Amino acid sequence: MMKKLQLILTFLLFAIAGSAQVNPSLPKIMVIPFTKEGEDIRTILDNDVNRRIAITKVKEGFDAQGYTTVDFVGKLKAIKDNQVFQSDNQTDLKTKIIEMSGCDIYVVTEADVEKDASGSSVNVILSAYEASTGNSLANKVGPSGKFFSDDFGKLTNKAVNMCIEDFVTMMTTKFNDMAKNGRSVLVDISFGPGASMNMTTEVGPDKLALSDALEEWFSKNSYNNIYHIQGTTNLKILFDDVRIPLKDKNGNNYNANKYALEIYKYLKTINLTPAKEIKGNTIYITIN
Repeated sequence: MMKKLQLILTFLLFAIAGSAQVNPSLPKIMVIPFTKEGEDIRTILDNDVNRRIAITKVKEGFDAQGYTTVDFVGKLKAIKDNQVFQSDNQTDLKTKIIEMSGCDIYVVTEADVEKDASGSSVNVILSAYEASTGNSLANKVGPSGKFFSDDFGKLTNKAVNMCIEDFVTMMTTKFNDMAKNGRSVLVDISFGPGASMNMTTEVGPDKLALSDALEEWFSKNSYNNIYHIQGTTNLKILFDDVRIPLKDKNGNNYNANKYALEIYKYLKTINLTPAKEIKGNTIYITIN
């Protein structure tokens, strides 16, 4: 009887430990504070306890649902201590922190504090973005409601609790859809001013018109063969929705930069001289 009881207790302990483990299929999240123009992201949390509470509570919300989260404060401290990035450009600094974090999604958190004769309140505003493209995934506002209280930390906590569950569900649904159908990139292929060819020029061993050769390549090299051509002229072809995977075959993050390299390598195999530029989720290929 005693051995049976021990076995049952051991099983329960393993079950509890397993339920607390992080699900590796979920995206990695970093929660960062919202900053206004002129505010320094390196010092913003030092001066505002409500923002510290807000990002901590949002991070805890993701932790509780099995997500891997990255500590924004820790990454920021690493940059400051090691003097990794000295630029005063706040956009560049935020981008650098996101890159260093290795996160799939970053969640911008804003705590809007209001106080008047009718009471005090806090609205927490959450916005989730895909790290590699900056595309919006989810937005939610959590209201604390009005109270006659100056405990803004408690109101911030209440506001986060009002919205975090719906926000995580919304964001996860959008992310799961991308995992299934791929993320969308736009590919713009055109010619440089000195180019001696156009989209009707025959290329490759099959001597296909370049526009046809490109469509054939994209049909084979888009995720689940999902792609759409917005239009083709003699001097340009625009793929306005090409799906690429979230991860490569080794489980590493896959992004527009890596896909642009694949396009570049293909064009080289058919003896073209391409140049590439990536802006967010848009890939520009120029054939010279």
